[in-house]
Amino acid sequence: MGRMTLDELRKWRETKKREMDPRSTAGRKAQVIVGMGTCGIAAGAREVREAFVAELAANRMENVAVRQTGCMGLCFSEPTVEVIAPDMPPVVYGRVDAAVARRIVREHLLGGRLVDGHIYDKPAADLVVAARDGAKE
Repeated sequence: MGRMTLDELRKWRETKKREMDPRSTAGRKAQVIVGMGTCGIAAGAREVREAFVAELAANRMENVAVRQTGCMGLCFSEPTVEVIAPDMPPVVYGRVDAAVARRIVREHLLGGRLVDGHIYDKPAADLVVAARDGAKE
């Protein structure tokens, strides 16, 4: 990269800030945390993270942060994703690809329903019933 003018530097800075914004949890109600350990990356976690960002943007869901973490210890089910949403128990989904990521946005984050077939760390049944029925502790 060659020398940049001050205006070029400011534009570059704004571009990078916009790219990093989906990761910020400030003022966000929900989080999607993508496992980005070596095994997750090898299994396609980067594409999964990009699918979440794109689907959330398509649905204008600015209240959801997309973050990354290291290994979640579920290497057999990579890529893995933890979803933390209000009025629902935290859930870890496994074997997530771009299509499953889109389902998680539509069904879990928008619809308030767990996505069957990909839950690898399922919350206790009483928590699921409480979340479904809207009960709060």
